[in-house]
Amino acid sequence: MFESFYGLSKNPFDKQQLLESEAFISNDHSNMISRLGYLLNQKGIGVFTAKPGQGKTYALRCFANSIDPNLFDMKYISLSTISTIEFYRQFCSVLNIESSFKKSDMFNDIQDRLYSLLKDKRRPLVLAIDEAHELNNSILKDLKMILNHNYDSLNCFTLILIGEPHLNYTLDKPIHEALKQRIIVHYDFEGLSNDEVFSYLSHKLFLVNGSSDILGEGTLAAISSYCHGTPRLIDNLMIASLTLGAQLNKTVLDTEIIMGAINSLTLI
Repeated sequence: MFESFYGLSKNPFDKQQLLESEAFISNDHSNMISRLGYLLNQKGIGVFTAKPGQGKTYALRCFANSIDPNLFDMKYISLSTISTIEFYRQFCSVLNIESSFKKSDMFNDIQDRLYSLLKDKRRPLVLAIDEAHELNNSILKDLKMILNHNYDSLNCFTLILIGEPHLNYTLDKPIHEALKQRIIVHYDFEGLSNDEVFSYLSHKLFLVNGSSDILGEGTLAAISSYCHGTPRLIDNLMIASLTLGAQLNKTVLDTEIIMGAINSLTLI
């Protein structure tokens, strides 16, 4: 294990050990959190898109942990490759509603519960749907109808759609024009800049009593070139580099170590 070799208290690049309180506040992370805060009070739809591994779901988790559960009912759905009727049953499940065999009954029950959460319990729903680029057209059309309350005069809940960039192309289709008009927040991740890559690595290493001094000259350029600002790729590359560096007794990760790690990842 490389942790003891480099004097690290734990693996700083293992997402399973990452606490929300230890988040690196990148430009993307900050922008998503601030827009989610605005969306929370306005209600309506927010759309957040990013390439895989850029941290959109992690930013959502950080935001969810900051919400007062006495004021909002935050729910999360990640299974989006399903039929419309299965989606309704999933929606009923997160609202603690007994699902029916009929879609129309579930639709009415869902709308009634959403209205009750807003008006009676004063704890409106905040529903986040991850992998939303996988949602079929029928589900997206029905989401638009579920949002329609009191002759389309009331937003009863907040809907957060999170997905890969081609979600934007789906929403641009004429069939989804009415849904798209209900989007009040829209943000596309840009990925970490080159300056942020260094700050990201320094931040991660600092959290585990490490130092950016283990990064040799030229390594940042090699890391940035391979990872294109994607945190998950940076994490994977750093784990592979630290493992290889420890095996070779290298106290500093030079470009040879980084390239060797890249080659090992490419072969996986």
